[in-house]
Amino acid sequence: MKRRQWLVVLGGTATAATALMAWAVHSYATAPPESGTRPAARATAPSADSLLQAGIAQQRYGDLEGAARTYRRVLQLDPRNKFAWYNLGVIAHDDGRTAEARNAYEKSLKIDPSFQAALFNEALLLKSGDPDRAMGLLERVIGVSPQDAAAHLHLGEIWAGKHRGRDALDEFRRAVAADPSIRSQVPEAFRNSLGSSPE
Repeated sequence: MKRRQWLVVLGGTATAATALMAWAVHSYATAPPESGTRPAARATAPSADSLLQAGIAQQRYGDLEGAARTYRRVLQLDPRNKFAWYNLGVIAHDDGRTAEARNAYEKSLKIDPSFQAALFNEALLLKSGDPDRAMGLLERVIGVSPQDAAAHLHLGEIWAGKHRGRDALDEFRRAVAADPSIRSQVPEAFRNSLGSSPE
């Protein structure tokens, strides 16, 4: 399954950068607004939070170089900002710079080991070259979100590649049970056997 197909399932957006960062935008939007006022400081030095929002807007509108610069500025102010690391990973991932993307996702995961979006995206990077490691990451995604249809789908594809049809079918069933619209993305060889969902 191609990454772009997963993106349609996850975010329903047209561009990879916007769809992949949807998790960060959603998670970040729940953060409390800054409180208190310090007019002099605010006028001269933007906060990490406001810079992160600016970077997300730049990324959403296709200014990836500008967004990457902004995320680096966020990290100068807040080196443990998992969203800035994650979005730098998304930009590198989308640009085919896999080593840089993995490094950024790993830094995000050191800050938050259960950060689902970073786990998933790193698994996508490793799926063809290191399927065992990708499986471990996908299992961690499922540990955080047992109904993650895309994670089950990719896990099923890895099992299928290992010629473990029963395990693959179980994962495909879980994927379809969590999101019936994903059925068309299940490999044809397994589609007719999807019948009921596993326990």
